[in-house]
Amino acid sequence: MTKAQGIAFTEFGSADVLHPLETDVPEPGPGQVRIAVRAAGVNPLDHKIRAGYMNAVFPVELPHVPGVEAAGVVESVGEGVSGLAAGDEVFGPTVTGSYAALALAEAAKLGVKPASLGFPEAAALPVAAETAFRALEALGVRSGETLVVHGAAGGVGLLAVQFAVSRGLRVVGTASQANHEHLRRLGAVPVSYGPGVVERVREAAPDGVDAAFDTTGLAESLAASVELTGGKERVLTIGSPVTAGEYGVAFSSGAGPAGYRGVPAFAEALALHEAGTLDVAIHRAYPLAEAADAQRASEAGHLAGKIVLLP
Repeated sequence: MTKAQGIAFTEFGSADVLHPLETDVPEPGPGQVRIAVRAAGVNPLDHKIRAGYMNAVFPVELPHVPGVEAAGVVESVGEGVSGLAAGDEVFGPTVTGSYAALALAEAAKLGVKPASLGFPEAAALPVAAETAFRALEALGVRSGETLVVHGAAGGVGLLAVQFAVSRGLRVVGTASQANHEHLRRLGAVPVSYGPGVVERVREAAPDGVDAAFDTTGLAESLAASVELTGGKERVLTIGSPVTAGEYGVAFSSGAGPAGYRGVPAFAEALALHEAGTLDVAIHRAYPLAEAADAQRASEAGHLAGKIVLLP
């Protein structure tokens, strides 16, 4: 075992339960690598797990180190790992929590970080890119179609917009007025959310809407999506399984290895990076010691991009 400084919680509750803790990080097992974390992504899932909301479906042992994604440098490799070696810069999901100086990861689920991509930006990619890619695949979107993205200025929304535009779709993104210019630069047509959104989207897309991807889970967004697409078949949300059930639309949680699409998602994101068009918005980078403040900001929502932690 190797000792590593990190942030953990020993009981469920508010962000106040997060505190520094020296943890044991084991040697990498078969197919695993241990990475020195340079940046960790902060996701809504993190505070939901910390609060105990997910314990029925996502049980964790206490103390628990939060965080499901990171970017860093391979420190050691386990048996059977090929294509990665100590010193390689990587990004992707972790298995021991990313709010720490060291973390274990499954080698096959990692992407190799280009030197031209910063660690904070790489740490912001895994969950957002995988979720956006998986949602677009589930919706079966094709070049020439029109897609509405609700919550288009968030971490997942921004990647969904970029993937869809690069695939030849017309994209309408709902967001606050402050984020409209950013969405225009990415090739989307921005509209404000709230009352009247159906009319505004129809004005932006007079030929109709083929599919809708919702990141908010809000009832008004799902109701608008069903009305705009003319049915429930090509509406998908990642925001709320409860609201999805109420409107009879698809919900995608990303749970389970069978549905994981990280490797092709990373490839699509890195292709955009190589072309010079990838835009990974960082809302704010917090020192690891300020993880509680980072989670409070994540919980409050209305972010323009992703929150990351820097160990």
